[in-house]
Amino acid sequence: MSNIILLIVCFSVGIVLQRTGRFPAATPAALNGFVIHVSLPALALLHIHRLHIDHSLLFTAAMAWLLFGAGFLFFRTVGRLLGLQSGTIGALMLVGGLGNTSFVGLPMIEAYYGKEFLGVGLIADQLGSFLVLSTLGIVVATVYSAGDISSRQMVRKVILFPPFQALVISFLLIPVPFPDWLVTVLQKLGDTLTPLALASVGFQLRLSHISGELKPLGLGLLYKLVIGPALLTLLFVGVLGGSGEVMQVTLFEAAMAPMITAGIIAVDHDLNPPLVTLMLGIGIPLSFLTLPVWWWLLRGV
Repeated sequence: MSNIILLIVCFSVGIVLQRTGRFPAATPAALNGFVIHVSLPALALLHIHRLHIDHSLLFTAAMAWLLFGAGFLFFRTVGRLLGLQSGTIGALMLVGGLGNTSFVGLPMIEAYYGKEFLGVGLIADQLGSFLVLSTLGIVVATVYSAGDISSRQMVRKVILFPPFQALVISFLLIPVPFPDWLVTVLQKLGDTLTPLALASVGFQLRLSHISGELKPLGLGLLYKLVIGPALLTLLFVGVLGGSGEVMQVTLFEAAMAPMITAGIIAVDHDLNPPLVTLMLGIGIPLSFLTLPVWWWLLRGV
């Protein structure tokens, strides 16, 4: 519950700071830069180092990759049919294709399924959402912000992405024990992610933009909260025959609100920032209404 309250408070702080004019207009750029270069790498180093990979969680690790892949095809096809601009399609792929499997996802798992299933959420986040964002997500952001780009430039963009570098280092350091002081430092730095990211989103939110972004906004939220998780349920349960509580939690994570850090990356690449902030600002509270429905539907899995 405290995580949800923190989410609301930080988001509201961003809105207040923007409306009072106490912070400069460039504030989101500074906050986003800190998140990308400090907060995200610290979290990668901390949590990947703690992971214990279990073959029974392959569905969980694959969930975000499949959700993002299906979202890529969905938004590319429907976006072109609706005549949406390239930046808008790229924003939808990032924010509509990736879920908030950590900050919103973990408290929701604890509330609906219990603390014993938090490990499932961590796998879904670190080997799923976070790894997708650090690789395919950066490729999409680069392509849809820059247009034509060579394969060499694309690879360079991914390799130089600080969270990706941290991921590689963290996997290499899994056998190496971290001293307590390093764990504490990484935890403190990682804890800055949510306050800064949400304050940045709140600072940029303009509800007056809803009328101009209504079509892509509805499309993005429809996929993220309904169509995406429904497709994965059909695949994992209907086609592959998955069942049990781990499968329920995995699909529950697929139904989470749009990913905050994906929004930060989208804004950093200038992919329709007004749409991105609306997706997060409306999608997160809306998910508090849709998640109980998914929990009820998944009980029979």
